[in-house]
Amino acid sequence: MPFDKLKNFIAPVDDEDEEEEEENMEEDVEKTQPISSYEKKKINVSNVPSNAAMVLFEPRSFEEAEEIARQLKGRKAVVVNLHKLQRDYAQRTIDFLTGVVFALDGTIQKVGHNVILCAPRNVAIDGEIKVDADDE
Repeated sequence: MPFDKLKNFIAPVDDEDEEEEEENMEEDVEKTQPISSYEKKKINVSNVPSNAAMVLFEPRSFEEAEEIARQLKGRKAVVVNLHKLQRDYAQRTIDFLTGVVFALDGTIQKVGHNVILCAPRNVAIDGEIKVDADDE
C-alpha cells in the first residue's frame, strides 16, 4: 500500500480512469485466457506451420546447451543426442533444458537411450515413444 501512495503522489490517477483501466484489463483477460500445455488442445499434424523447423544437436560439452536453448527460444524443435557427454554433464544438460522448456511452455520427451526431443509451445508433438527400462 505505501507504494500506491508514492505512485499516486508522483502520477495521480482519477478514480474514473482507474475504474476504466480495471474494466479494460478484465475484458482483456476474458478475451485472451492463458493456455497452458495442460489446457491446450492437441493440434492436428496437418495444421503445423510450414516454417516449423527441427535442429539436431550432439553436444560434446555442457556449454553447448546454451545454443540449444537459443534454438528453442527461436521456436524450433530440437533433438539432442547426449551419447558424447559424460553422465553427470548429460544429466546437467537435461536439467537445464527442462527449465528452458518449462519457461517456454513447451515439451520435453525421451525418444531413445540418451536422446531427447525438446519442442517449444508452437510445435505440436503427436504420439509417444516408449523406451524400455531394460535397454538402459
